Amino acid sequence: MLDSTMEFEMSQTASDFTHQLGASELALTATAREKMLELFNQVEDDELKAIRVFVSGGGCGGMGYGMTFTDSQSEYDCVRKEEGFEVYVDAVALNFLRGVEIDYVEKPTGASFVFNNAFAITGGSGTCGAAGGGCG
Repeated sequence: MLDSTMEFEMSQTASDFTHQLGASELALTATAREKMLELFNQVEDDELKAIRVFVSGGGCGGMGYGMTFTDSQSEYDCVRKEEGFEVYVDAVALNFLRGVEIDYVEKPTGASFVFNNAFAITGGSGTCGAAGGGCG
């Protein structure tokens, strides 16, 4: 027989899922936060609600990390509230992003958002294949 706590947890629906992201789960540097706000404010679409941080791929190159604007929040999104915008990360992607710091870096070759500590979280060798091997 299940205890009452387990029964409650199992009876919750997906619409009951809510989670506020803290800095320990997904950190933004001040520079990244300022650039995100600037970009969010430049978009002329009143439908946009947030910036979505996502994880894609895998394979030889490892996981890919990115961001896009979004006009919808899924029932599984974790939310980080910032002044002037929000950041959404779905619960599955958060497993690969937990502890990551997003920074914005300007270099002579160009400017970009950088996901610090992402490699340490997802593991891997950082190379494609082993001696005499390859991707497949």
